[in-house]
Amino acid sequence: MTDYAKYSFWLETCGEDLTPRPALEESAEVDVAILGAGYSGLWTAYYLLRANPNLRVAVLDREIVGFGASGRNGGWCSSRFPVTPSTLETRYGKEAARRLLLAMFGAVDEIGRVCEEEGIAADYHKGGILSVARGAHQWPVIQGSHAAYDRLGLAQHYRLLSKQEANERVAVSKVCGGLYTPQGARVHPGKLVRGLARAVERHGGVIYEKTAVTAIRTGPRAGLLTDTGLLRAKHAVVLAGEAYLTRLREYRRYLLPMYSLISLTEPLAEAQWATIGWRDCDSLASCRLTVDYLTRTADGRILFGSRGAPYVFGSKISDEQDRHESTHSLVHRLVVDWFPSLRGIGFTHNWGGPVGVPRDWMPTVSFDSEMKLAMISGYTGQGVGTSNLSGRILADLLCAKSSELTGLPLAQRQSPNWEVEPLRWLAVRYMQQAFLQIDLALEAGQPKPWHSRMAEALGKH
Repeated sequence: MTDYAKYSFWLETCGEDLTPRPALEESAEVDVAILGAGYSGLWTAYYLLRANPNLRVAVLDREIVGFGASGRNGGWCSSRFPVTPSTLETRYGKEAARRLLLAMFGAVDEIGRVCEEEGIAADYHKGGILSVARGAHQWPVIQGSHAAYDRLGLAQHYRLLSKQEANERVAVSKVCGGLYTPQGARVHPGKLVRGLARAVERHGGVIYEKTAVTAIRTGPRAGLLTDTGLLRAKHAVVLAGEAYLTRLREYRRYLLPMYSLISLTEPLAEAQWATIGWRDCDSLASCRLTVDYLTRTADGRILFGSRGAPYVFGSKISDEQDRHESTHSLVHRLVVDWFPSLRGIGFTHNWGGPVGVPRDWMPTVSFDSEMKLAMISGYTGQGVGTSNLSGRILADLLCAKSSELTGLPLAQRQSPNWEVEPLRWLAVRYMQQAFLQIDLALEAGQPKPWHSRMAEALGKH
């Protein structure tokens, strides 16, 4: 039997033995068949069943609940959206961008509400998000973000911080200022996703684990085909496999599986925490292009996550990519760079996994009633909060309910496909290397590389 606890600290400590639920053993019929037992599929199932308890809903997963990003992420229940406020404003207009970001604020609170109502002990703590400028070169990014929120009429939710004010929240080295919002929370991802699965089952849903979907059928005979039978869908098939959806040939270019890697320290002593502060457990990040995100866990550790693992030709996904020695070694050094007082700190866990990146960085929530096909995907690493909002949108679409949520920009849209190989591999590997070169040059006080404009244009979101 697969040792699922080895895939992340969160699965190891979720409080369950991770024994798989029974697989689908023969053909069956339901109203809604969902591929993927992560946040997207489970939130969709949860809200469908709350709206219509008589609905027959089944969720299939190739592995177990929370095997993918839902059980491996950085513990951010964030109001951040995958597309920046400025880009949302440019694409969809000021009012639509504002409504979407307000809906993201609501998603953070909604997750906390469901945890309380359903008795999900997910270590939910609403401490907010602190973005810091580690060096003068990052300060314009902070100022630009604050200006964008101001244009959208959301400035009251964000506060520019001086160096002293930022360090009073968390004592990070090299900081010259920051931006704080209370619209964010910390969670234990494994406890959240496993608890959500139990809530779905309590409300009448069925979850089949260790059931690989080999083909998608749409139209009058819609369903999910497996080696043991067809799960027919009377009303809709929902594809909620996120990055893993690209393992199906027809969806190979639908998303880009980009690996995010995480390291976790040993628990800190009280004296160590005293040098750092971080009393309110803010979700913490800087403005690096290569991404960094930090969490103070409920048991007193520091989680540090980053991109960096190189994209593999053909969008390959494999267990071997979950750990990348040079990236994890860099993360270990960065922890000490952020917090010099922790020199010599030990690390107990390293893990990683793929996130789904759409070609235009914009999530998709759609339902084609004629084809009986629904899509929910594309969070680019911001999936804990966004998946809750997306699940509520999709539940409304499947129920033919017109609501404020179904009028948001991510509803009833599709992203363009990624380029064919080898163009995809060449472009993505170039962007990964270029972003790292830009970060290193700016941190060393040097000009950006000559090709930086091209790299930043390709990665604009």
